Amino acid sequence: MKNLISSFICLSFLFLHNIKAQTLDKPWSFSVNSNILYLLGNNLEDGINFGGPALGLSRFLSSGLSIGSQISIGKVNNFNDSYNYSSVDGFLKFNLSEGNIVPYFIGGYGFSLFSDGIDRKGLFPSSETSRTILGGVGIGYYLTDNVSINLQSTYRTMNENDGFNHLQNFVGIVYSFGSGDSDKDGISDKNDKCPDVPGLKEFEGCPDTDGDGIPDKEDQCPEISGTTEFNGCIDSDGDGISDLDDNCPEEYGMNDMNGCPDSDGDGISDDIDECKGAQGPNVNNGCPWPDSDGDGVPDKDDLCKDEAGILSNKGCPELSSEIVATLNEFGSKIYFPANSSKIIGKKTREVLKDIKNILSENPKGNIIIEGYASSDGDEDFNIDLSVRRAKAVLDYLINLGISANRLEAEGYGELKPLGDNSNPQGRAMNRRVQFKPKRN
Repeated sequence: MKNLISSFICLSFLFLHNIKAQTLDKPWSFSVNSNILYLLGNNLEDGINFGGPALGLSRFLSSGLSIGSQISIGKVNNFNDSYNYSSVDGFLKFNLSEGNIVPYFIGGYGFSLFSDGIDRKGLFPSSETSRTILGGVGIGYYLTDNVSINLQSTYRTMNENDGFNHLQNFVGIVYSFGSGDSDKDGISDKNDKCPDVPGLKEFEGCPDTDGDGIPDKEDQCPEISGTTEFNGCIDSDGDGISDLDDNCPEEYGMNDMNGCPDSDGDGISDDIDECKGAQGPNVNNGCPWPDSDGDGVPDKDDLCKDEAGILSNKGCPELSSEIVATLNEFGSKIYFPANSSKIIGKKTREVLKDIKNILSENPKGNIIIEGYASSDGDEDFNIDLSVRRAKAVLDYLINLGISANRLEAEGYGELKPLGDNSNPQGRAMNRRVQFKPKRN
């Protein structure tokens, strides 16, 4: 019996000495059980044998797995023979669930002894001591967080002739205790807010790597000593924005620019502004649009990028006053019949060809064709008639090859008469068109 107790102590040390601490409140369990034995096999007397106590010690590992050792003693009767029974084992136990009721599987390896007082030579150290493989099931019912009732049944095989295969049943009480300290910082996992990392007592087991008085779990910059104002970070440029959130931590900036300055004041922060010294739109990455001819009209909007022009003419130069005067000189020779917008007569068509040639020789200028009427008819009719006359000239010039984008037609009715509407000659002069450069 002394040998079995020594073996129990050795097995406990072997299985439990190198177990790593776990993050559980009560990883250790000690059990005290009654030992109920039932012999199995041929030529055996049926019956249940109640033995002495069975003691067990185990350590929870993780994911429902425990490791431990147990020792038991008992008295076994078979017909007229009586045996002193004892066993010592190491085991693994796997819990199938969590909660108040916990079923489990158990399996292990150890030694069993059926001693009848007769000395028999054998390996361990007699034939009465047998190597034993065990396996079974059990269930624990927790009365409190620390105390549970244990029911367990295992089948045990014997490999010596003087022993018996048997069922071993435990009914007892289990007491769970202890608290792991996974990170070895002297603070139990139960009370440790950072159980996997060594920490400080004043921070409930959490570390303060940079020593700024802010625990790492609350420190946004755990490796840089900072201030509470910036959640453990610093503000290198003093702009009130922590370096963690500052896109330009070495330059004093503005909050709405994410901590960066805006050197040229164009509303684009320097960190993304490709032209920090010149104002430009966001769509051009903070750079001004190029203006190759320097006319104030950016190239993207300038139809004449290599020739200075005016904004109202989309960057192209307008026709000179001399050219416009020449156009109007030719335009004074375009006559329309009374109450008509038809272009008639060879001379009129020749004049329009001359106008077309002037516009072709000056391709960058755009013009407005103004139509007029004499005082024949009422005012509304004359306005409509003057518009039709201007459009008639416009269409004729387009047919001759002038781009429609360069021409625009307007009508002014009886306004700005050149001749006296009281005589036929004056009214004929007033049935005309005039030209002016397009500026808007």
